[in-house]
Amino acid sequence: MSLILASSSPRRQELLQQITTDFVSIPAQVSEHITEPLTPAQHVQTLAARKGNAVFAQQPTATVLSADTVVSFREQIFGKPKSLAAARTTLNLLQDQTHQVYTAVWLKRPQQPVLQQVVRTDVTFLPLTPHQIERYLSTGEYRDKAGAYGIQGYGGLLIKAIAGDYYNVMGLPLSVVSQFLAGDELFLN
Repeated sequence: MSLILASSSPRRQELLQQITTDFVSIPAQVSEHITEPLTPAQHVQTLAARKGNAVFAQQPTATVLSADTVVSFREQIFGKPKSLAAARTTLNLLQDQTHQVYTAVWLKRPQQPVLQQVVRTDVTFLPLTPHQIERYLSTGEYRDKAGAYGIQGYGGLLIKAIAGDYYNVMGLPLSVVSQFLAGDELFLN
């Protein structure tokens, strides 16, 4: 049996390597657009399932792991910023506030029921000056990051506190993934 990570995210690949190196990455080719109004938790759960199902349909003899992450503030979802201006707006909203990071984890083994869980972490940003925000944006790190920051890089300097799973904020809650994979002979190494 083989494990497929339904993601091209370098962060998710690096995190999964802390549990096992015996996997391949096959990104799901699906639309991430959702038209119906959903809570942030429902949103990530829907997208993680969409990604996982798409890859499992192509690889039905493999174990497929997928995930999706969003940042939410006052129930508004902040995905990856589409521009520098969008990133600036997001960081201005999040500064000196507590927001939520939701990640849905989805796992399907052949002839077994799907395992799913949504993990929430509360992240509190420091009060930030416009200069500090511009300095962070100049690193370019905001690109391709939900909420326009990466906790594992310079974005960690923006954060006052977190309550919950640190790895969830990076995009893959390792404790949940480890529990989902436990008992499978593939992951005893």
